[in-house]
Amino acid sequence: MSLPIREGRDLLTPRPLFVERSVNPHAQGSAHLKMGRTEILATVSLEDRFAPHMRGKKEGWLTAEYAMLPRATSDRQPRERNLQNGRRHEIQRLMGRALRSCVDLRHFRGQTVYVDCDVLVADGGTRVASILAGYAALHDFSDRLILSGRLAEWPLTQAVGAISVGLVGTELRVDLDYAEDKVARADLNVVATETGQLIEVQGGAEGAPISVGEYMQLVELGVSAVQSLMTDFQRQL
Repeated sequence: MSLPIREGRDLLTPRPLFVERSVNPHAQGSAHLKMGRTEILATVSLEDRFAPHMRGKKEGWLTAEYAMLPRATSDRQPRERNLQNGRRHEIQRLMGRALRSCVDLRHFRGQTVYVDCDVLVADGGTRVASILAGYAALHDFSDRLILSGRLAEWPLTQAVGAISVGLVGTELRVDLDYAEDKVARADLNVVATETGQLIEVQGGAEGAPISVGEYMQLVELGVSAVQSLMTDFQRQL
């Protein structure tokens, strides 16, 4: 089997990453992110209502929603109107856990922070790109709250990023595009902080199992790649 060829990058280099903040004039925070050919639009909304399970708590809540537009892929996909879509729910839960880890929700008692991510163009890595776009939109949201005087203290507690890593043949690769993801023996989505602390790992082997050593290599590679990625990413914010 011939392995997918990377365009202008080595096996351990992520795709070019570009982010622009404040792209939606109506949202309280927003960002447009490009990661290679994958594009995400993220918005943040703050509403004066809260989840029932947060009653009596001293903090607010953050929830995330994810959707893929009909022509985000090479074939038109129907709009995801089915609320029971398993893949979408899995991605939303991952995004929510990742983004809640970086927000001090005590600033939003009795309120809910909504992070909405829409995939404009998909070429692999849409869930990790959505986490990055969501973090960028939260950064924009936080700036606006501070500048408007609605908050006196910065609500983000740490910088959070994510990256995909995989085994393609015998090769360890960082930030898989769609062609690589299709043939990977294993692929993981690694969520971590800029200081190298692990938040979550999602994924596993495709078909035949991999060794514990290979799995740990992928995790360590992912954490290191997130740290490297966040250096440039933070500069763009």
